Amino acid sequence: MGISSDRRVVVVVEDDETIGRLLDRALESNGYRSLWFRDGRSGLAGARREQAEVVLLDLGLPDLDGIEVARRLRSELPELLLVILTARSDEIDIVSGLDAGADDYLLKPFSLTVLLARLRAHLRHRSTSRTGGPVRIADLVLDGAARRCTVGGAELALRPKEFELLETLVQNAGSAVSREDLMARVWDENWFGSTKTLDVTMASLRRRLQEAGEAGQVPARLPTLNTLRGHGYRLDPPDEPL
Repeated sequence: MGISSDRRVVVVVEDDETIGRLLDRALESNGYRSLWFRDGRSGLAGARREQAEVVLLDLGLPDLDGIEVARRLRSELPELLLVILTARSDEIDIVSGLDAGADDYLLKPFSLTVLLARLRAHLRHRSTSRTGGPVRIADLVLDGAARRCTVGGAELALRPKEFELLETLVQNAGSAVSREDLMARVWDENWFGSTKTLDVTMASLRRRLQEAGEAGQVPARLPTLNTLRGHGYRLDPPDEPL
């Protein structure tokens, strides 16, 4: 049974005829509107034209490098759910894909059941209503309902998973949050396997906050994202000025 009646558009960029056809059929039978492209250029054009909500992207494309396609997609469609499908099992390739803006990845061969479950989890998380007001911690203000983040009054553009990760830590400020809890809340409640995607997203979030904090004439006072080895992370408010 499909998860949506509004036929979310999923762009598939995959040059393998067998995999592409299987994905196309599976998505259509589960309530999505699937658009299948066999190379990077046509996939980019299709995603732009349709303002796609989801792109399933193969890294091994015949014309463009999949990492470059991911970068362009993330730059042009910042709210896009981008999932990389790759046969490249080396960690450096996975990290490169996540650094380029992917929200998630699956290694080939993968289960269609797992893929569809991941999509449901991601899209359900994005559509969850947030009714609480903005939360301020020193010079950081996070508004979940509006999906806005400001640092020292200036808006900070965050990728969807960066925002959701920060939101989860802000909601639990001062408390330890395990890696497992973060993966369940931000990615997939049934996640299993590597949590490298969490590490890469956290590193990117830290970098963006640091750059935003240093951008003003007066450095902003921001909470600290602390790593708790063997457990997870904790967001701590800055010390009060003397």
